[in-house]
Amino acid sequence: MNILLQAQAGGNPLIFFVLIFGVFWFFMIRPQVKKQKAERKFREEIKKGDKVVTNGGIHGKVSSVSEGTVLIEAGEGIKLKIEKSAISLDLSPKKEEQEK
Repeated sequence: MNILLQAQAGGNPLIFFVLIFGVFWFFMIRPQVKKQKAERKFREEIKKGDKVVTNGGIHGKVSSVSEGTVLIEAGEGIKLKIEKSAISLDLSPKKEEQEK
C-alpha cells in the first residue's frame, strides 16, 4: 500500500519535463519566432520613398533598394549606404492613415 502511494505522488519525471518545455516554448520561443518573421517581412518590403530610422538613430528617406543594402538620403546631398538589417523603424505614414 505504501509503495503505491509513493508511485502516485512522484509521477513520471518525463511528463514533468515535457510540460516545462511546452510552457517554455509557448511563452519564450514562439513569440520570438513571430517577431523575427515580422522583422524579416518589414525589411523585405522596404521601398523607395519610405522614411526609416536605423539602429544607430539616423533618420532618412530611402533613395534606392538593392539585394542587401539600402541607400538613404539623410540630409540635403547626404546619401548613406546602409545594410537592410540595420533598419529598425518605418516612419512612413501607413495606407490606413493616408485614407483618413
